[in-house]
Amino acid sequence: MVFAICHVAPAQAADVDVDNIRLWAAPDHVRVVFDLSDEVDSSVFKLDDPRRLVVDLKDTQLAFDPDGVDPEDSAIEALRTGRRNGDDLRVVFDLNRKIEPHHFLLPPTDQYGYRLVVDLDYPGEGALDEPVDPIAAMIRDQEMDAERELRQAEAEGASPSAALAKRDSQAKPHPKRDIIVAVDPGHGGEDPGAIGPSGTYEKDVVLAIARKVKAYISATSGFKAFLTRDSDYYVGLRKRTLLAREQKADFFVSVHADAVKSRGPTGSSVYALSKNGATSESARWLAESENRSDLIGGVDGNLDLSDKDEVLRGVLLDLTMTATMNESLSTGGQVLDKLGRINRLHRSQVEQAGFVVLKSPDIPSLLIETGFISNPGEEKKLRSSAFQEKIADAIGDGIIAHFRRHPPPSSLLAWQRDQGRGEEPDEYRVQKGDTLSQVAARHDVTMLALKQANDLSGDILRVGQVLKIPHS
Repeated sequence: MVFAICHVAPAQAADVDVDNIRLWAAPDHVRVVFDLSDEVDSSVFKLDDPRRLVVDLKDTQLAFDPDGVDPEDSAIEALRTGRRNGDDLRVVFDLNRKIEPHHFLLPPTDQYGYRLVVDLDYPGEGALDEPVDPIAAMIRDQEMDAERELRQAEAEGASPSAALAKRDSQAKPHPKRDIIVAVDPGHGGEDPGAIGPSGTYEKDVVLAIARKVKAYISATSGFKAFLTRDSDYYVGLRKRTLLAREQKADFFVSVHADAVKSRGPTGSSVYALSKNGATSESARWLAESENRSDLIGGVDGNLDLSDKDEVLRGVLLDLTMTATMNESLSTGGQVLDKLGRINRLHRSQVEQAGFVVLKSPDIPSLLIETGFISNPGEEKKLRSSAFQEKIADAIGDGIIAHFRRHPPPSSLLAWQRDQGRGEEPDEYRVQKGDTLSQVAARHDVTMLALKQANDLSGDILRVGQVLKIPHS
């Protein structure tokens, strides 16, 4: 199967044109998009020795010059095309590594016509360049497991104290872990998001801002941030929250740039999740608009709670999401305050809407609309590196301010705060060998009351940790 030329013109017109072939390189895959004039029958398969991927398109012809297709930093070395069975088009991708192909046809939507999407996944490769530290991951897993067990006890009507007692263990050394923040640049790849009057793509602006948010937060002692995408490729909406969960994120913030049909509106907005609908019509419309991204990017899976019965699933999710939403709203208020100091606010309070990227039940999340890219003046500001820096610092400052007020018990921020505490009558500094039950009994309070008074997300005490003792 050898093609000596890049493009052979068809002898006669075919039924379907390939108007373009676009590539989007990600750390764990490359997405190839064929822009088509109509539906097409296709066949996709891989070959070895040497490695190749073959795409056959029935009754199809090229309507552009494929020499301009850039393989970027991907598994694709080059592509070749030729005729097959007279009217069919064959496209061969020469590969430099193992891949697992998946493909699907998308119908026309928004600015696109029919598209054949071919994903070349890299077996064993991660979606992020900087995976979470394994020790930090273990600590976060312990915290989240303990919290889930306590929530499940509440949902089942069992005694939360019994759940705590079952996991009661001696105080461990303080890990002084970093607080992990997932920074999510909206859209990407074949999904440009909103497009400004001067042709500015939302996906480009928000990636630039998100990179600055990550740099600002990571430069702050006690914090580490990562990006859900660090280049121009698409990440499914639910995949973004899955990445946050895999990386054991304490917080998730998605960065966007608003757009409406009118060029008049300006200002920044902050959104948290609403379980029961949006707090305003604009919030509801915006959520529907953002959530349509997966119609462009493909299909994602859903959160799996199949091991729980239906009633318990509902109660457990309600308990978890209520706590998560409260923390999201609290942090949103901090971010809104910081944004209001450097830009006009479109809404003076944190809005709530049903964004898919905010629907991680156990990770507090916000969606930030940095400004209206549909407004010519604000589009110009959003293109400015200096304004991007101000927006990024405001987002970072708001998140950092929240965690300085409410640091996770195992974090460096909590340890730093506790260095100046422990001398008051209603305070107790945890000693080596202490358990939650022992400290509770010693001060004649319940384990649950002690946990609630100190916003403990888990049941593990840390040596040197200072506990507030509630009144019995």
